[in-house]
Amino acid sequence: MNTPLQPIEVLLVEDDPGDELMTREAFADNKIGNTLHVVRDGEEALDFFYRRGAHASAPRPDLVLLDLNLPKYDGRQVLEQIKSDPELCDIPVVVLTTSSAEEDIVRSYRLHANAYVTKPVDLEQFMSAVRQIDDFFLTVVRLPHRR
Repeated sequence: MNTPLQPIEVLLVEDDPGDELMTREAFADNKIGNTLHVVRDGEEALDFFYRRGAHASAPRPDLVLLDLNLPKYDGRQVLEQIKSDPELCDIPVVVLTTSSAEEDIVRSYRLHANAYVTKPVDLEQFMSAVRQIDDFFLTVVRLPHRR
């Protein structure tokens, strides 16, 4: 089990500045020492994973919060890429998106998403959902050892 003394590296892939801000606030309110990295489109997400360009020194994420509706490469393409890569496939990915469409849910799980969460519209509910994801992956789940 992870302990609060071992913060994790969280990558948020989110193009909406408002959702990014609410996620940051949820992490701050939760008083967890996890490091939140943010990228704003699918191409930048892949650069982060593969440590290219501005992300050459990026840490390997322990957890990814992935929006589906992104510019450049959408979240489905990013999910497919990382889950098909033997070096990245063991990183847990939580799809965190506005879509509640059954086809998006099914496709995300077929692409090996670890969880699918529809973003609540209400601010408090959104922050609560992010805190619960953070708590779950920090205190309940065993994550793979960092490489």
